[in-house]
Amino acid sequence: MRQHNAENERIKREYLIYLKAAKGLSEASLDTVAKAIHRFEVSTKFRSLHKFHVEQAVAFRRQLSETDSCETGKPLSKATVLQTLNALRAFILWLAGQPGYRSRISYSDADYFRLSEKDTRIAKATRERAVPTLEQLRGVLAVLPRASEIERRNRAVIAFTLLTGVRDGALASLKLKHVDLAATKVLQDAREVNTKFSKSFTTWFFPVGDDIRAIVEEWVAYLRDQKLWGGDDPLFPATEVVNGTGLKFETAGLSRRHWSNAGPIRAIFRDAFTLAGLPYFNPHSFRKTLAQLGERVCRTPEELKAWSQNLGHEDVLTTLRSYGEVPSSRQAEIISDLHKAAEPDMDAAAALKALESIVRRKTGGFAAAQNLGARKSD
Repeated sequence: MRQHNAENERIKREYLIYLKAAKGLSEASLDTVAKAIHRFEVSTKFRSLHKFHVEQAVAFRRQLSETDSCETGKPLSKATVLQTLNALRAFILWLAGQPGYRSRISYSDADYFRLSEKDTRIAKATRERAVPTLEQLRGVLAVLPRASEIERRNRAVIAFTLLTGVRDGALASLKLKHVDLAATKVLQDAREVNTKFSKSFTTWFFPVGDDIRAIVEEWVAYLRDQKLWGGDDPLFPATEVVNGTGLKFETAGLSRRHWSNAGPIRAIFRDAFTLAGLPYFNPHSFRKTLAQLGERVCRTPEELKAWSQNLGHEDVLTTLRSYGEVPSSRQAEIISDLHKAAEPDMDAAAALKALESIVRRKTGGFAAAQNLGARKSD
């Protein structure tokens, strides 16, 4: 069976270069696009894209809705189907403007990769996801071992994530010089730190407790004072792996280099929550914990704006939309309190009625006196 089409590969490569160089898509996003196009090619048995027809799009859309996931064995989620179709729609729109394809593909052909409005609403429906509480995170830090330097690093990674809300990609690339303990801040310099959208900003430590901050301070002091590392050394160095006895790989403390990606950081979080007997919460979920904390402690719009900027958001609505959803348990608590606040106080209601009675009597007496004075003057 045919596994690829050389002609298609060339135009796909041009498209991926365009997405990376002109649109600035990340490698992960490029992989998603490449996977979507490959799915479509498989459905057409790698027929040349020069021979594209809308019937292929209709058949692929129907086939995609009947495809089972390799991981779960269940039908693909509406969100996955929408993501795949959107990627193909964008590809066909681009392809319709390329030399050699303009006469064969029209821009309107891309619309055949649209999901129905009903399925689109299902795909975009938000589901409440569990968010770790501060108490749970303190429980995780309490049970983590701290005998070796690797164990202390792992504990500091989790504490630092809670203290700053830094994304895992940035964690893997931060240097010692980016942390200012005296000013209680971390500079996320996009020239050296892998920040989202390559945006530079400063984060001041969130008010999550002196105990959390102490873990980070002890770790930074260990690297600077005991290991004598400088500002350009990694804040959270990778593990040194050596070829030990019996030709087996062994850990040999910390290396003086950064992690190449955030995979090891997520593994640290997974192991930590397993050790604490809690469900796994990824590093990004800590940002939701901080956003919900901000909703409770911020008293003015200015404070909420500062909290949002501390998370790296230019618009406070980004914080509220992406991280600020109220958990259903808290929602029920708030509505219950509002019901209580709306119930009239019986004592207050009785006092109000008595006051109304007095006002009516006095008003009536005043009106009668006015009428009497008017008759006397006549």
